[in-house]
Amino acid sequence: MPIHYEPGDDHIVRITIDRPEARNALDMEHFAQLRAAWERFDAEDDAWVAIVTGVGPDFCVGADLKTYIPQITALSAQMKDGVTEIDGYRLDDGVKAVLRNVKLYKPIVAAVNGTCVAGGMEMLGGCDIRVAADTATFGVLEPKRGLFAGGGTTVRLPRQIPFPAAMELLLCADRLSAPRVLEMGLLNEVCSSEVLADRAEDYARRITANGPLAIRKTKESVLRGLAVDMREAYKIESTISSEVFASEDAVEGPKAFAEKRTPEWKNR
Repeated sequence: MPIHYEPGDDHIVRITIDRPEARNALDMEHFAQLRAAWERFDAEDDAWVAIVTGVGPDFCVGADLKTYIPQITALSAQMKDGVTEIDGYRLDDGVKAVLRNVKLYKPIVAAVNGTCVAGGMEMLGGCDIRVAADTATFGVLEPKRGLFAGGGTTVRLPRQIPFPAAMELLLCADRLSAPRVLEMGLLNEVCSSEVLADRAEDYARRITANGPLAIRKTKESVLRGLAVDMREAYKIESTISSEVFASEDAVEGPKAFAEKRTPEWKNR
C-alpha cells in the first residue's frame, strides 16, 4: 500500500507516502488512502500526534496529472442523483487528503524529506509543525501551468506567514529552497536529511509529553478562532477552556506536579 499508516505505542502515528516511482504524486486511489489515514488518526483515541513524510527524494508533488484528471472526470460523470461515493472513492478525497477544511484537531508534524510542491504544499499548510531537510524545495507551481492551487493554499498561506512572503510564493510561482522558506516563516526548522526523522520525532515526543486533551483543544481553539472575528474567537476560547478545566487531565496535571511525578494522562 503506497500510503503507510504505522501506529506506535508512544501515541505517535507515522504516515508515509510511498510512491517514489511517481515522485509521491497521488491519483484517486492514493488520495483515498491518504484521506482514510487522516480519518483513522482522528478516530483512534490512542493516537495523539501524527508525523507525515515521503519516501525517496520527494515529499509530495500533488496530484498525478497523468492519471488523476481522467479519473476524477470519469468519477464526476458517474456521480448523479445525490451519489457521493463509488467503489470507495469520493469526489472530495483530493481536498480532504491535503487537509483542506478538515476538522482534525490533533497535532501533525511534517517531515519534509524532499520536493514539496502543488498538493504537497497544500497538505503542508494543514500541518502544525514543519521540519525540512536542507535539500527540500518548495513551491506553489500551479500558476506556471495556468492552474489554481485550490486545496487550501490561497486561504491558509496568507494567514500563516507575512503577507508579502505569501504573495511571493503565490504569484511568482517559483521553486524555493528550504532555507529561504524558513526565512519566510513557513518552517520550524531545517536540518540535514540524516537527522530529519529524529528531529520530527523530537517535536512529536515533546507534544505527547503534554496533556492530549489540552493539546487537541488548544489546536481547536486556534483553528476555529482564525475563522471568525476576535469577539467570537474569545467566546470559542472561553467555551473550550471550560471544557479542559472540567476534565480528568486537568486534575491529574497539577496533582502530578505537586507529587513530583510524570502525569498519567487519561485523554479525557
